Amino acid sequence: MMKHSLKLTTIAALLSLSALAQAAPGIDLIANEKPINAPKNPEAVAKIPANFKFVEPGTLTVALAVLGSAPPFGLYARDNKTVIGSEADIARLVADGLGLKLKVVPASWEDWPLGVTSGKYDAAIYNITVTKDRKTKFDFATYREDTLGFYVKSDSKITSIQSAPDIAGKRIIVGSGTNQEAVLLAWDKENQAKGLPALKPQYVTDDAAATLAIQSGRADATFGPNVTGAYKALLTGKTKLVGTVPGGWPKTANIAVTLKKGNGLVDAVQASLNSAIANGTYLQVLNRWGESVEKIDHSEINPPGLGD
Repeated sequence: MMKHSLKLTTIAALLSLSALAQAAPGIDLIANEKPINAPKNPEAVAKIPANFKFVEPGTLTVALAVLGSAPPFGLYARDNKTVIGSEADIARLVADGLGLKLKVVPASWEDWPLGVTSGKYDAAIYNITVTKDRKTKFDFATYREDTLGFYVKSDSKITSIQSAPDIAGKRIIVGSGTNQEAVLLAWDKENQAKGLPALKPQYVTDDAAATLAIQSGRADATFGPNVTGAYKALLTGKTKLVGTVPGGWPKTANIAVTLKKGNGLVDAVQASLNSAIANGTYLQVLNRWGESVEKIDHSEINPPGLGD
């Protein structure tokens, strides 16, 4: 009975994936299962510290955004075991440039910090924002800007949410304890001081609940990582972007490959990323996952982050 049920579940998942791929001219999930590889970069390889001990010799072991994450960061391919997504693609570019094999380990958000510091993982690629506090424990090599996006139902009369007055009185879905919630609460405080209607934040338990709330009209907008919103908009055509905000509002912020502080690997990773940017494979990855809006011209090591 369990085998039969599992078989039906797998078939349903494959049919669902195929249908989504066909329905989304901007993102082809089936085509995106094919890896994008980058050439080995001798300069990056030369920056690997002498006698550096990887978790597995000749292999870059990376904690990846899959568990508790959302596309396009991490998801499973049609075989229900191969990890695909933008973060897996970035990890592959880094490993390729360093002349290493890649081992991706689906991890929870709570697991990667201890995993990196303890040596369980060589790196974490998990849509991690550079912050002042994190830089005390980790080294960072940037690979994307961090932006937040407001998305509404595709036929919504809302055309722009760019600043505090635009959220007055609106029902906006936002994650509790997130940077985006802090932005909304700061804007709401500003609005109420001016006598504008109060924000009505909505906290939902999962992405499916957020989608239902938007499509049913129970919420006016969602506010979260822009690439997640862009992916869904391209995939379904049921939502649209009406505004973006820097992830570190009012300052800019960066997403980065995260490594153990002081182990010396960050220089090699940065060189590998810059090689991928130069040879075009980096932009291929971002384009196929709808992330090119957050592209960077070059990778930086430990730039100013949130709190600096």
